[in-house]
Amino acid sequence: MFESKNPHAESGASAPRTTETAYVPRRKRRLPLAAALAILAAVTTTSASAVEPNPAQGAAALQEVMFVGNNWDGTADVIESSGTFAKLGRINVIPDKRKRLAEIYANPVKLIYFLGIRNGPGEGHDQFVDDMYSTPDGTAMVVSRPSFADVVSIDLATGNIKWRFPVSGYRSDHMAVSPDGKRVAVSASTSNTVHVLDITTGKEVGSFATGDKPHENVFTEGGKYIWNMAIGDVNTDTDAPFLDWTKGDRKITVVDAETFKEVKVIDMRDRLDAFGRKDLNDAVRPVAFTPDESRLYFQVSFFNGFLEYDVASDKITRVKTLPKNPNTSEDRTTWVNDSRHHGMSMSPRGDKLCIAGTMDDYATIVDRATLREGPLVTASKPYWATVSGDGKSCVISESGSDQVTAIDFTTGKKTVSVPVGDHPQRVRIAHVPTDWTSPATLG
Repeated sequence: MFESKNPHAESGASAPRTTETAYVPRRKRRLPLAAALAILAAVTTTSASAVEPNPAQGAAALQEVMFVGNNWDGTADVIESSGTFAKLGRINVIPDKRKRLAEIYANPVKLIYFLGIRNGPGEGHDQFVDDMYSTPDGTAMVVSRPSFADVVSIDLATGNIKWRFPVSGYRSDHMAVSPDGKRVAVSASTSNTVHVLDITTGKEVGSFATGDKPHENVFTEGGKYIWNMAIGDVNTDTDAPFLDWTKGDRKITVVDAETFKEVKVIDMRDRLDAFGRKDLNDAVRPVAFTPDESRLYFQVSFFNGFLEYDVASDKITRVKTLPKNPNTSEDRTTWVNDSRHHGMSMSPRGDKLCIAGTMDDYATIVDRATLREGPLVTASKPYWATVSGDGKSCVISESGSDQVTAIDFTTGKKTVSVPVGDHPQRVRIAHVPTDWTSPATLG
């Protein structure tokens, strides 16, 4: 399971890309000539930004876009996935806000958690959108809504809710979509559970237990496994190193994506200690796999940098410390949700990393071979990093200035910034119909 599948990827050979993690496909069998010609005759020409489904299926042509989740707004902006990143429209992801609030205020326990989210991770604001993906046919957006403790599917044509799944506990968080686009995994952060849902119907197909406060999810090996990173309690002020024991059980849980049975548990505390970094926190934050999945790069709480983990040997192999902003307070209780740096992505070739230096107000491109950083691109509380549709840029969300910014992987320089809604966080590649426009009402 944990062995490298593509020995050439480390030498810079290109590999296919998904939103955050790329996978190397298995060798395909050759088709007989007659069958190949028949398929060729039935397929229309496609491009990187448009997908033409089989007309016999009656599906609309799709275009590649980016969803930008405006957490405090309760909206998601739809922008072009590369080039100018022009805004194409906006979606209201809380059309049922009045109904949900009525339910919450009628339930004292739900209300306590709702207000706790507002005054904790929400920094005084309600958290209405954490993560989002499009369905395979491009007709709906699936969104996790932390303050409403649920996942909903929003019809992109009407803006109406198609289905709703209340998670266990009182808060939903990060999601991940399977490589085939058919399933979505969502962290239920107060119940230490990951739910896996059918992305079209919203029905649960399975779930599994995690450490305290499950956070990011990643499908690996073409969808065979799910990795979940549990970060513990990041909303308390017990941030001094000697109080670290109060933060809970932090670990990576790897499960079989079909049976949801635990395959492996990785406690980075042991690996950090063996590497000689007992000073670093073991709460694994955003991660990025190499294209062949042989190495995992990850950020941890309170650290201005990241680490490299060799999957096969189960060891941390390198650490990179990035510059501190002299204007950043050294009072760890002032850092949002314990994250000094939060957000990272990898170029499609696997040769560059993009790092969001959240509390230090910059982003930078790092050469993966040398771990040398490029120019520090000034950014206001960058909270996420992903890859543009054409693979040329890193796209970060600037939650402090309500915009997304593209940084060229080759030059390390900013190319464009686009205004979006209030407090953008997650940014994901998605697909919508080529003739899509915003629903008539935003609620």
